[in-house]
This record gives sequence, structure tokens and C-alpha cells, in this order.
Amino acid sequence: MLLLELVKTAEAVTSTRSRLAKVDALAQLLGRLEPEEIPTAVGWLVAKPRQGRVGVGWSAVAAAREDPAVEPTLTVADLDAALDLLLATAGTGSGAGRAATLRKLMAAATAPEQSFIAGVLLGELRTGALEGVLTDAVARAAGKPVAAVRRAAMLSGDLGGTALLAITGTEAELDAVGLVVGRPVQPMLAATAGSPSAALEATGEASVEYKLDGARIQVHRAGDNVSIFTRNLADVTHRLPEVVEVVRGLPLRDVILDGETLALDEEGGPRPFQETMARFGADAARETVLHPWFFDVLHLDGRDLLDEPLSARITELERIAPEHRIPGEVTADPTVAERVSQDALAAGHEGVVVKAIDSTYAAGRRGSNWVKVKPVLTYDLVVLACEWGSGRRTGMLSNLHLGALDPDGEFGEPGGYVMVGKTFKGLTDELLRWQTERFQELEVRRTAGAVWVQPVTVVEIAIDGVQQSPRYPGGIALRFARVKRYRDDKAPAEADTIQTLRGLLRS
Repeated sequence: MLLLELVKTAEAVTSTRSRLAKVDALAQLLGRLEPEEIPTAVGWLVAKPRQGRVGVGWSAVAAAREDPAVEPTLTVADLDAALDLLLATAGTGSGAGRAATLRKLMAAATAPEQSFIAGVLLGELRTGALEGVLTDAVARAAGKPVAAVRRAAMLSGDLGGTALLAITGTEAELDAVGLVVGRPVQPMLAATAGSPSAALEATGEASVEYKLDGARIQVHRAGDNVSIFTRNLADVTHRLPEVVEVVRGLPLRDVILDGETLALDEEGGPRPFQETMARFGADAARETVLHPWFFDVLHLDGRDLLDEPLSARITELERIAPEHRIPGEVTADPTVAERVSQDALAAGHEGVVVKAIDSTYAAGRRGSNWVKVKPVLTYDLVVLACEWGSGRRTGMLSNLHLGALDPDGEFGEPGGYVMVGKTFKGLTDELLRWQTERFQELEVRRTAGAVWVQPVTVVEIAIDGVQQSPRYPGGIALRFARVKRYRDDKAPAEADTIQTLRGLLRS
């Protein structure tokens, strides 16, 4: 397929707020693609190229811009091959080699294709084709049930591969996609409530569990082979040998566990989150020891547990890993839920997660069956820009521009980010130095006072609430925002939405 055909579809999807229109346009595109093009195209449309980041920044893209071609000649395969070449070009002379590849690619591209290619390279592609929309489009193009496509995508962690299977395979083959020990699945997510009592109203009888201030991990064991994945499915096995050792010692053969890992101080309390995350950014093990705590088991010795109630999964977890199960109690009593929450806070943890005791494990979904409760309002937002500091912060990037996800384009571009405020509070000297270097690497443009960046950095922000404000498109502004930490373990698509923040006006 000519690349321009895909580009025009992406433009059509971006220009409409109608979910049905998006699904229809994408389904038609998927039906016209050659089978080998399907995974590649799907990856681009959800801003997840098969190659990942290929090491090309804004300045390189700008320098490679050529006069656009008049007639389209590039194919989907041509761009995919160019990304492969850019990824493979390394070592002495690699800069010149990449520049030559980029110039050749841009010279062959029409003006719309040049913009699309830049978006793919910089991770800025905004098509409005969020994974939920594209999943529906795959089902329509394939003539398969949406639920079957969604489940296969969640369990395989690969929407592109699922699209290929759905369109070219049978319904039985799609239904056969299941858990595979060693292949990570998208984690189940939690909604938010203001109190344990409110959470319990939504779930009914529930397991009220400590919410640890750690890093989410998914651990797979097949015999003696152990693999550990982050919440965004990155393999970090080699960085967590102590977790590997714990899981190898459990009385079982095969297992998939969901949990958290964190560093503890001498008294058994949690160390700062940054100390835990430092281990995920280094290839060599450091002195800080990470302790695993598990709250769910998805597979055990040949038996898939996804569709079994949480009560059954807890029973198995207590049997195989009692010393590593996250503390909690099963209750329908709000008084008990409040007590567990206070116990968690007194132990230095963030709060609790309230989980419906009869709920199944909905991989990749956020619903009302799991509800997190934290006493301080914190939200995951995306950095859009950063202003240069003054005084003792002169020469440092300081004041962050913060954006909330707008999945359906209610206040702007579908799948884009709506600015909701700024903050320079809570930044340590170490964070100031880090973000000054990092945001210049992510720069897409700058003004006299600020650097605008690729919207790929997630930061956890504590607030006292929101207030109505005409200053920003979403009609709200954050109150007393301050930085709690950067979330390297979260993708920008996992940021909190503008609708969630607007909901605080009514709470």
C-alpha cells in the first residue's frame, strides 16, 4: 500500500470526534492492507512503531527536511525498512549515515507524508487512533467479536499481531490466544475513590489491600526460568536478581504473579520511590535490595486463573507465597476498610486498593472492580513544556507545563493532552539537573522562556484540588500543584484524563 493512503486515513481519523467514524475509516484501511503490512501500520497508528525509538531527534528531523515530492511513491514497506536501517545504523560515522537515510526518505515523501514520518520518528503521532478505537476497527475489518479481539490483544500484549491474526485467521484461532508463561500481559488497572468507604460502595465485599509505594512487576516462572516485566511490559529480569531468587524458591513449577517491588529501610518501612526506580535504570545490581510483594496470581502449574474470582486467586496466592503476599483483609464493613487504610498509612504506604472479591482479572482494563484510595490527591500528568528558571534556578529548566490526556478529543486533539496547569514546586536540585538535560533531548521547539517537548514524560503531581478556570481549554486549573516524582514506569497513554480531573469539580 502507498504510505499516503495510510496518512490520509490518519488525517481523517484525527479530523473527526465521532468514534463510529474513526472505527469505520480504520476498518476500511485495515481491509486494504497486505497481511504483512498490518502489524506495522497498527503500530504507527497507536504511536508504537515496531522498532521503538530509533534514536532520531527533532534537530535531525528538521535538518533532513527536503522539498516534498509532488507524486506519492513511498509504500508502507519503504518507511518500515527505513526505520529498520535507522535503528541498525550505529558506531563510527553513524550520524552521517542516519542523516543520509533521513534525507533520502524525506526527499521521496510528499508534504503530508513528511509530517507523518516526523510524527513517527519523534513519538508525536496524533491520530486519535487510541488502542480501544483501533481494537474495534480490527474487529469490524475481521468480522470477529470485539470481545474476542480485545481479549487476544490483552493476553498477547500485541495489538498489531492480534490484528493480523483476526483478519487472516479463524475465530477459533483468535479464541485460542491465551496466557503464555514468559509472555507478559497488560496489567489490570484501578479506578480512584476518595475514601475506603466510597470504594467499598462500588465493589461490595472486597479485599482491602495495602497500596505500596513501589514499582509494579509481573513475574513469570517456567521451571527454573524466571522473567520479570514492568507495568509497560519491559523485561527487567537481569536487574532484579533478588526477586528471581525469591520466585525460584516458591513451591511450584509454573506461575504468573502480579505485584510490586520496593526498597525497605532498616525498620522495614518503604524507602523513597526514587530509590526503587533507580534499580530499573541500571544494568548492574546496586546495593539497594528490592523486596517483592504479590497481590495476584494469573496462572499456576498449567491452570489459567484469569477468569476465576479474586477469592480463588487469593487462596492460591496465600498457599504458594504467604510471606510475600501484600497485607490486606477481606471485608464488606466500611469500618474495617478504614482501619486497614489507616494501618497502611501508619506503615508508610500510600493507602489501599479495594478489590471486589468476586471479580475476575481484566487484563489491561480500568474499571470499578479495583479502586485505589490515597489520602493525598495525586494524578499522573504529561510534561508539555518547561520554562527556564530564575534566581538560583537560572540556567535550569524549572516550571513544568502539565497536560491531562484527552482520549476522545473533547477539548482538543483526540488522543492529545490538555494543559491544566504549571508547577515548579517539589523539585529537588537533582531533579532540576535531570530535567534540564532530559527535556532538551526531547525538545521540539522553543521560545524565549520555554522549551516545548515531546509529550512522553509522565510525572506524578500532588494537588489540593482543581478550580474552574478559563485560562486552559479544559476549563480547569490545578490548585497548589507540586511534583511528587517522575514515573518512568508509566507510558503517556496511562496519564489521567481531563474528564477525571473535571470530575473533582463535582466531588
